[in-house]
Formats: sequence, structure tokens, C-alpha cells
Amino acid sequence: MNLKKLKIIGVIIAFFVAFPLHFLYDKFPCFITSIIAPVNESIAEHMKLLFSSILFSGVIQKIIVKIKHLPYKNVCISNIIAGVCSIPLFLAIYLPIYYTVGENLLISIFIMFIIIVISQIITYYIVKMKKDLKMENLAILFAIIIYVIFSLLTFFPPKIDLFKDPLTGYYGIKK
Repeated sequence: MNLKKLKIIGVIIAFFVAFPLHFLYDKFPCFITSIIAPVNESIAEHMKLLFSSILFSGVIQKIIVKIKHLPYKNVCISNIIAGVCSIPLFLAIYLPIYYTVGENLLISIFIMFIIIVISQIITYYIVKMKKDLKMENLAILFAIIIYVIFSLLTFFPPKIDLFKDPLTGYYGIKK
């Protein structure tokens, strides 16, 4: 399997994982699901959704690489980097549109798809590098740190619009 095909699979996985992940906390409200899935409709919680989708896609890609004995390096760390990069990129594209025309589901989904494609392009170039970044084993630690930050922002959100659920007016998780 060539790298382009692996990255196309990554886009498909990340995009389609986002839909059930969006409703995961609603169906199974607990601490674990609040860490990886949005607990409300705020923009900030959807950044967690984007990151989690990209990360899950990276895990599947790593499994494919291991099972098929593919020669690709930096698969996990590239998806962590891409997931982190996707957040400000999404905000830079989405916020001006959101504040101009308001919430539009189709626009939101389209922008998320474009960001997922861009994230996999980022991973493509990192994985394609000949140099092993020597951070593949640290990828799990980086993911944990990022989810700790997401958790803190879910349970103790700043009182700014980015963290406010436009449907309920709540910030973070309902207590």
C-alpha cells in the first residue's frame, strides 16, 4: 500500500468517525467520553471532536502500517502534530464565517472535511520524511497531555464565546 492510499484511508476514517463521536457523550455520558467527545455544541468542544477524529484515524493507520509491515515512520506523532495544527486552522477558517453568517451545518461539515484533508497532507509530509523523529514513543504522552488540557477546558471552561454552548448558554459540562 502506498502512502497516498494510506492517507486517503486516513481522511475517510477521520471524517466518518467524527459523526458517531459527535454523539458519543450524549449516548454514554461519563468522564471517559467527556474527555474525547464534545459535551456540548460549543466551538471549543468541537475542536476536541476534530482532534479525536484525527487521532483515531492515526491509530488505525498505525495498525495498518504494523499489520502490513509498511516502511513508514512517524505515523503516530504526525497525527498528533496534525491534530494540534488542525485546531487553529479550523478556527481561522470557521470563525470569520460563523460570525458573518452564523451556524450552518453544511458549511461546518465542509470546513471540517477540508481541515481533515489538510491534516492528512501534513501527516503525509511528516511520514514521508526519511528521518525518524524519535518521538513516536512520546506520541502517547503528548496525546495524554492534550486530553488533560481538553478535560480541564471541559470541566473548567473560560467564560468566553468559544466555550459557550449556543443552544443552552452553558459553558463546558452541565453539572
